Amino acid sequence: MNTIWKYTQYGYLVVGIIFLVEGILKWNSDREQAFLMFGFAIFITIIFFFKRNFRKKVEQRNKQQK
Repeated sequence: MNTIWKYTQYGYLVVGIIFLVEGILKWNSDREQAFLMFGFAIFITIIFFFKRNFRKKVEQRNKQQK
């Protein structure tokens, strides 16, 4: 289960980068939608760091219990 968490957390970064690129591409045509894309990119990046921190805490707790 932990190996799945390690790889899926990087999926959040990939999705964040996709939203960032979409925001850049839409900047000249539709600024409102570009800001929305930037907001999603920031939110997903925060989720990435939260999930990574939580996973590390769980791994440390599992090591201490052994």
